[in-house]
Amino acid sequence: MKQKKDEPITSSLLDTDFYKFTMGQLIFRSYPDVEVEFGLINRSGAPLANFIREEELRAELDQVQSLRFNNSELHYLRGTNEYGERMFGEDYLQFLQNLQLPPYRLERVDDSYRLSFTGPWAAATYWETPALYIVTELRCRSLMDTQSRFDQDATHAAGISRSREKIERLREYPKITFSDFGTRRRFSGAWHDYLVGALAEELPAQFRGTSNVYLAMKHGLLPMGTSAHERNQVVTALAFEEAGADANDAETIIASQKKVLDEWWDLYGHGLSIALTDTFGSPFFFRTAPEYVARDWKGTRQDSGSPFSYGEQAIKWYAKYGVDPLSKLTVFSDQLDVQRMVDLHLAFRGRLGHTFGWGTNLTNDLGFRPISIVIKALRANGRSTVKLSDNLAKAIGEPEEVARYKRAAGYTNTGSEECVS
Repeated sequence: MKQKKDEPITSSLLDTDFYKFTMGQLIFRSYPDVEVEFGLINRSGAPLANFIREEELRAELDQVQSLRFNNSELHYLRGTNEYGERMFGEDYLQFLQNLQLPPYRLERVDDSYRLSFTGPWAAATYWETPALYIVTELRCRSLMDTQSRFDQDATHAAGISRSREKIERLREYPKITFSDFGTRRRFSGAWHDYLVGALAEELPAQFRGTSNVYLAMKHGLLPMGTSAHERNQVVTALAFEEAGADANDAETIIASQKKVLDEWWDLYGHGLSIALTDTFGSPFFFRTAPEYVARDWKGTRQDSGSPFSYGEQAIKWYAKYGVDPLSKLTVFSDQLDVQRMVDLHLAFRGRLGHTFGWGTNLTNDLGFRPISIVIKALRANGRSTVKLSDNLAKAIGEPEEVARYKRAAGYTNTGSEECVS
């Protein structure tokens, strides 16, 4: 389970989240000429440059850029049909075969780094996941290097002990199901691999699969994932660009989000119909989403704010249209640990269908406090993108644009903001 230092952190472009491919196919087909800038956001303010040497980081990023999809990897994607019909078309697989990730920009700024990726959306999107886990793993390696060999073994032993306690606790609630969503901020690739294999053996009836495509292929698991905030952000920014100065802001956002939903359904149908609701606030989604989303879609994903409040909102939304909330699936995926999963399960069992997408606390719980970092779409065709979420501490966008979207979406959350210009 220990990563060898002479091996690169990333050895396959499949070592990424499944949603990069489900989104990637739609982006490739519908938005081939859109230029997008992605950037690293260090929410925790951790002094990354004090832990990670620039030459190490550059070497790992260069390694990712040198990778190409091989035939066996494309063969696996070609056979992905767990959600119904074959998922990925030959046109998209041919695109992946020729894919080279666009250049990155890395600059040390005081005790941290500025890292960004600009290029065609269809290519630049694949930087997100590997860049995040590279930064996280290099930091974890640095912390481990301060320990003796004995203490390093003790750290891994503590991680196993914590995982065992979580597994035993989950066995007490056999109706709780969950998936691994922890690729982006994992302790290491080797630890992630070990943990996914252990969960598949120890909790086969509760562990539904992993978002990591490489590990899904290796361990014979279901690849999990649908769509992310970047699609809502970029499509809405493009809608404002097209609408011009006289746009009705609220109508523009509502129309763009309907477009996001319709494009997804047209491509994937019911199989991948889990709606991500919080890009501009979940209350806005529940207030404006078309009725057919409540009736026809499989469910929704909660990714910020209070999951308990969210669950109650979802129940009321389904009830409004005469839909049984137990027939739908809510995927809770924000800041989960075992106790929160248990509490949510007890709160909504018999009331709302639910499962869990378990992230950082699952894959990076070995005694070091994980850092909160994300890579998000910041601009589309030069225009600022915006993400509000249900917690304004996670807000992204130029301040004036964040304020504009808040007004348009009727956003009333008074939490703190984190704007990125």
